[in-house]
Amino acid sequence: MRDKKHAEHMLTIAGKDLSALRGMAKDEATFHDEIFGFHAQQTVEKCLKAILSYFGVSYPKTHDLLQLESLCMENEIKIPEEFSSLSDLTDFAVEYRYDLLEEEPVKRSEILASVEAFFNYVQKIVQ
Repeated sequence: MRDKKHAEHMLTIAGKDLSALRGMAKDEATFHDEIFGFHAQQTVEKCLKAILSYFGVSYPKTHDLLQLESLCMENEIKIPEEFSSLSDLTDFAVEYRYDLLEEEPVKRSEILASVEAFFNYVQKIVQ
């Protein structure tokens, strides 16, 4: 059964993470990549849970974006290919939450643009 109310709730919370992400986008001295990435991951996670709720699909308590995307596919909820790389953010909710990112600095403007586009995509569906 569709749960539009829960979907809207999840989208509201995702919007708060997105707002934080926007504020962190250019302040690399204060907000390290691990924190920026965490809020990017959280925005995407909550958007996926919003769309699953909207279509009446139960989801597990997980931070694994690939698992949530797979659940969408299994239930014939199409996520455009342009958003497939967002599942790479999963590590920010798990590994980099307790460890340091030792790779190259993240491309904040690219991540922010993709996360914003995904948020807007889900928002159009839910509302």
